[in-house]
This record gives sequence, structure tokens and C-alpha cells, in this order.
Amino acid sequence: MPADRKPLADRVALVTGASRGIGHATALKLAAAGAHVVAVARTVGGLEELDDAIRAGGGTATLAPLDLKDFAGIDRLGGTLHERYGRLDVLIGNAGILGPVSPLGHIEPSAWDEVLAVNVTANWRLIRSMDPLLRCAAAGRAVFLTSGSATNARAYRGPYSISKAALDVLVRTYAAETATTPVRVNLFSPGPTRTRMRASLMPGEDPQTLPPPEQVAEKIVELVLPSFQETGKVYDYRAARLMEFRPPA
Repeated sequence: MPADRKPLADRVALVTGASRGIGHATALKLAAAGAHVVAVARTVGGLEELDDAIRAGGGTATLAPLDLKDFAGIDRLGGTLHERYGRLDVLIGNAGILGPVSPLGHIEPSAWDEVLAVNVTANWRLIRSMDPLLRCAAAGRAVFLTSGSATNARAYRGPYSISKAALDVLVRTYAAETATTPVRVNLFSPGPTRTRMRASLMPGEDPQTLPPPEQVAEKIVELVLPSFQETGKVYDYRAARLMEFRPPA
């Protein structure tokens, strides 16, 4: 292999929530590493800005405007990727919503349903549609973004915390089911990051005290390289270490 060959050259990487924040930064880093990025988000303008930035850096992307609550749309995307590439090398399940910050008894059922749909069910639908493609890759890699809120329940953050706890179990299950395959599946917990979601949750916080998405994204890319062999783990960005989901029995 030439010394200047990029580590993800000739690989296909799908990123959800790619129009801003950590998803946008991760898509840029993956493209810089040589991957062709399939960028998924609801916001067309944000996707177009991402495409311009990727092309300016010499990379390539396919834009996939999609609301992840459109579960049939996720299936269609899987079919399109199968027809075009026959595989998927990298899956980044980044998209998520905060939902209402409110006592549990005050939350409207529609708001509850939306948080669970985006943060949990959409990721299950992604696994369902993309797993066959990841298994067709030489070194399929999947990383899903979680949060410390999954294990640190706080008042008024119920829907988000509960959805992230469910996501953790979903990903743990998928990691166990693929443990004997070349597919590697992990969680990534970024901690407080300079994003719009964080600003909406903590409006009085100085964003300059938080790491930018670009910094966090560098570590995410490391977890999807073909050389990365760990699976069924969670990377805690603040602690800068890879951990087991739970202590060994």
C-alpha cells in the first residue's frame, strides 16, 4: 500500500445527522480519510454546505435528504446502497434529538413518541437495513452516539435519557450478534460538546469551555478504521478511554 494512501480509501461511510454538529464534523473527517460519504439529514441546505466542504477538500459525497422517522425511507436507502455499492463499510448512527425538558407527567405523548422514534427505533431500522451490507464489507464498522445521560438519570431529562439507555442496549445486542463476524460495533459517548443541542439544554454555559465537534470527530473516525478490532465497547471521550458496557460478571 502506498505510504500516502488514505486509511478509508475506496470505502463507503453512511452518517446520520450529517447536516450539523458532530455528524457534520464526522462526515468531513471521514471524507478526508478517503471515504465516500453518504450524508443523511433532514436539512437540505446543511447537506449542500457539507457537500461543498467535502468537495473543497478533494472528497466525494452522496446526499440523502431523509427524515429518520420515515422508516420505509431507511429501507429504500439500504436498497439503493446495495444496488450501487453492494456493501457498506462504515455506519455512524449520530442523529438524535433532545426532546422536551420537562417532568415526565407533563410530556405530550406525541413528543415522547418522536424522541423514541428518532433516538431508538430509527437506529434499529438502520441496523435492520444496513447489517447485510456491513457483513458484505471486508471490515464493516458501526458506531452509535450515546450519552452519559443513559446511566445518569436527572430530573426533567426523561425522554432523552430513557432513549439513550434503550439505544445502549440495542447496540450491545447488535455487537453480541456480530461478535463472530468481521463487523465491529461500538458506542461513542462524546460528553458535553459545542453543539446546538448542548446550547439549548444549557443556555448559560460558555461554549468556548467545551470541545468543538471537529475535535470529537477525530476519535470517532479512529473507531471505524479497518485496523480497529474492538467490539461491544463504549468509548468515553471525556475519560479518553474505551470501556466495557458493564463490569465483567
